[in-house]
Amino acid sequence: MAEGAKAEDEALGRTLAALADPHRRRVVQILSERPRRAGELAQALTMSPPAMSRHLRALRECGLVEERHDGFDARVRVYQLRPEPMANLAAWLRGTEAMWAAQLSAFSDHLRARDRTGTP
Repeated sequence: MAEGAKAEDEALGRTLAALADPHRRRVVQILSERPRRAGELAQALTMSPPAMSRHLRALRECGLVEERHDGFDARVRVYQLRPEPMANLAAWLRGTEAMWAAQLSAFSDHLRARDRTGTP
């Protein structure tokens, strides 16, 4: 595997691992609407601030979200989605879907040919 492809595969693995957690998927869903403060996210998921912080750290480390500081108060962190990891995931899913569609089509063709020839 080429170095670039290996890095992309590792990044995809980190994205999938982060999204394996239902709380993190919910955070991504909420952030898809607009950027939010960490406290807003914790409240929306009825989660303690330290627990939300752990989830946000995992999402930051895999590159799904980025944080910025509010202009009025440097202690306030605002989180927003980064489009690249989701675009990479969508591209991988399209490729996987195409592969399975081709496999199922070939299997269907095989079954039809077998039925026409009467081969068991």
